Amino acid sequence: MSVSAAHADAFDRELATGEAVWTIEDDGGVPAPPTGDGDRSMPFWSRESRARAVIEGSPAHAGFRTREIPLADWVTRWLPGLRGDGILVGLDWSGTWATGYDIEPGAVLQRLAAE
Repeated sequence: MSVSAAHADAFDRELATGEAVWTIEDDGGVPAPPTGDGDRSMPFWSRESRARAVIEGSPAHAGFRTREIPLADWVTRWLPGLRGDGILVGLDWSGTWATGYDIEPGAVLQRLAAE
């Protein structure tokens, strides 16, 4: 199992017992950088500590702050909005380059239902 897949599995497990997801933002909003395939992906973390680790460890995200999103809002508003905009969901990105597993918003809903 790749590190990205392991992080995605951790995201699922931790989200099943949590009440919020976390993202990062600056004055320009939440980032949605291009992926290697030319798609765009918006990052989300299952714990604030994971999001904070990216802010502290990735020079590109040094000016960002964490943002808590209630799980119900994320599921009913954010995921449908991302789906409509054609933006993927980045799960528990990590490392200096803030990379990880990127999946379709609909697949996130299926993964949550499976948990």
